[in-house]
Amino acid sequence: MTGIGGPAHQIELLRAALERSHYDVDTLAGVLGDVAMSAMSREQVLPAIRTARRTDDPAAVLARLFVLGDEVTVAEAKGALGALGVSGAARLGLLAASGDGPGDQVRARVDLRPVDTSGGGLWLAADLGEATTGAAVGAEHVLGIGGASRTLAELTVRTPVARALDLGTGSGIQALNLAGFAQTVVGTDISRAALDFAAFNAALNGYTIDLRQGSMLDPVEGEQFDLVVSNPPFVITPRTEFEATSALETYTYRDGGRRGDDLVRDLITGVGRILAPGGTSQFLANWEVHRGEGIFDRVQQWLTDSGLDGWVIQREYTDPAEYAETWLRDGGTTPDRDPEAWRRGYTAWLDDFEARGVDAVGFGYVTLHRPERSTGSWHRCEEITGTLAPTLWPAIAATLRAKDRLADLDDHELADQRLHVAGDVTEERHYTPGQADPQVIVLRQGGGLARTVRADTALAAVVGASDGELTVGQIAAGVAVLTDTRPADVLAGVLPDVRGLVLDGLVLLPD
Repeated sequence: MTGIGGPAHQIELLRAALERSHYDVDTLAGVLGDVAMSAMSREQVLPAIRTARRTDDPAAVLARLFVLGDEVTVAEAKGALGALGVSGAARLGLLAASGDGPGDQVRARVDLRPVDTSGGGLWLAADLGEATTGAAVGAEHVLGIGGASRTLAELTVRTPVARALDLGTGSGIQALNLAGFAQTVVGTDISRAALDFAAFNAALNGYTIDLRQGSMLDPVEGEQFDLVVSNPPFVITPRTEFEATSALETYTYRDGGRRGDDLVRDLITGVGRILAPGGTSQFLANWEVHRGEGIFDRVQQWLTDSGLDGWVIQREYTDPAEYAETWLRDGGTTPDRDPEAWRRGYTAWLDDFEARGVDAVGFGYVTLHRPERSTGSWHRCEEITGTLAPTLWPAIAATLRAKDRLADLDDHELADQRLHVAGDVTEERHYTPGQADPQVIVLRQGGGLARTVRADTALAAVVGASDGELTVGQIAAGVAVLTDTRPADVLAGVLPDVRGLVLDGLVLLPD
């Protein structure tokens, strides 16, 4: 961890150098090549270092310095940093030099890399990671972009809003993502070091963000926001009543100082206090599954207590042993590196879970919504474990709009709608050899959450005829004639499934 920041004109010089060097994701991918980029995704930097050392491309020099943990010469650094120079970069807290001669060595003090989100390209500075330093990170480590933060950025609904909040901003990646479509962005964090990085990153990318220090909702109590996002410190860490067990190191970026999943519970049940009418909150979370409970029992109760509409998508389901192993390794503890620390930490986790009767831990996405007007609570908890599209926010936004529109339509009104099938939906029919009628009909969604829906012949016929010309009721009447069935029976049979298809975006309401 290091102090970072400095005068605005020096940050502007840095931005100019990064732009002139084409220090962006696409350029680095082209310079380093597929093999090196693939190795970096596994946190192996050696192939990229070897490739980058073979070129004097300024983007490669910057990557060696700020991404790969390699030393470069003063001459190389000056060539890439332009008018900012080595001394200016040192004053910003970015690097340290062994001397000022052309052949002297320069090493980065921070990680500074280009990143891409659905909102476009950004530069993000953070503490150096284990892959480049070879050492476990410290308790106050400030993370850059990782898998979880990238996932949240791609989940965040990018509908223009007046006020947005990034709760637990860290180095500021979510706040920067919000700044692309929110008029005002507030970022909070308990860590002063994290806020320093967030302020630097905001200035480097040309954004203004209101940064405040404090825990969870404390810095914004009494205010309202149209969008709240958070990658909170949700890791379930063994604790006594007041502090983490001495067998474990704790980390500000992942450990929220609460026992079990209390922090996530309080976030779900409490965020409504600051959510404006029509507002949405999205975050990542862990939750415990206790012995004798269903996998969503606790989360469903929290949704009820929140007073908001809520949607939980579980992506992973981990047993206590695997959970302990994951987060011990995340903190740099392995059975090879320190067998005794591994044993103590592993035991502490298992003891903690056993004391509360925890059978498993869920991980997933939480979306909360306060409708403009009350229509009764809508809660949905589901497990989706397959591969999803990298950018999910359009599908999430469409589902939220659909659930509000469906709340205003009773069955008679829904039957009067002229629906049309989404362009990414296909139909599969499976036949038993020699039979004329299909045994299984499946509607498959190509985008969004890639849902598959099993349909009977009546539902498949209604969906197949939904081209915006006829109402659901008219199509059902036609199906009734073909099947020698009462129209009312066909309509009653398909309407619940039609609601589900509209909610999931397989069939669309008219604009």
